[in-house]
Amino acid sequence: MSIFSRIFKFFQSEAHSVVDQLEDPIKMTEQGIRDLKIDLSSAMRSLAEVKSISIRMRKDGEDQKKRASDYERKAMMILQKAKTGGLDAPEADRLATEALTKKEDAAKRAAEFLKNHKQQQKMADQLQVKVNKLKSAISKYDNELITLRARARTADSMKKINKQMSSVDASSTVAMLEKMRDKVTEEESLAEAYGELADSTQSVDDEIDKALEGASKVSAEDSLAKLKAKMGLESGKSE
Repeated sequence: MSIFSRIFKFFQSEAHSVVDQLEDPIKMTEQGIRDLKIDLSSAMRSLAEVKSISIRMRKDGEDQKKRASDYERKAMMILQKAKTGGLDAPEADRLATEALTKKEDAAKRAAEFLKNHKQQQKMADQLQVKVNKLKSAISKYDNELITLRARARTADSMKKINKQMSSVDASSTVAMLEKMRDKVTEEESLAEAYGELADSTQSVDDEIDKALEGASKVSAEDSLAKLKAKMGLESGKSE
């Protein structure tokens, strides 16, 4: 399966609502993006290799073109030398022919290399476009994932709050508060009643003693004076 077929296969899930069926859409999406980044890394290596081949083909083609030109120059120098008498004419023709043969071979190789270079460059350009699209897609999905992750957390929090709120029975809560209020009022009334009861349990003797508290003190003082008089110990008299 090609890289881009895999991309479209994965992200067509959005159109078909496959994410709704996933156990954990966020984690599955994160894994999908990680897989795409692995594919991008592989595509980058492939692009580098194709570009490398294209560059090598271009250099080899240019080298062969130079060789062809060099052989043609040598053939011309040989013929020029023969013209000036520096080289035998038949030998010059033979060597010039060999040089021109090598020139043709180099020119053919140059043409072949440059043709392959163009093919490789075309492939590299096409792959570069796809790599750029993949980079853009991954960047887009990364940004969307950040937003969706935040929305998912918010939705989860809202779901929990709403669930808790939905489980609260307002009428039963009000009833419990009313019952508690009545109970508190009852306890307060009972405490007040016990206080009044404590006051009502005071004995008659206690009431009499309380009323005669001052009189008892005066009576005791009179009794003391009488006792002293009887004993001849009245205050102010000498023996």
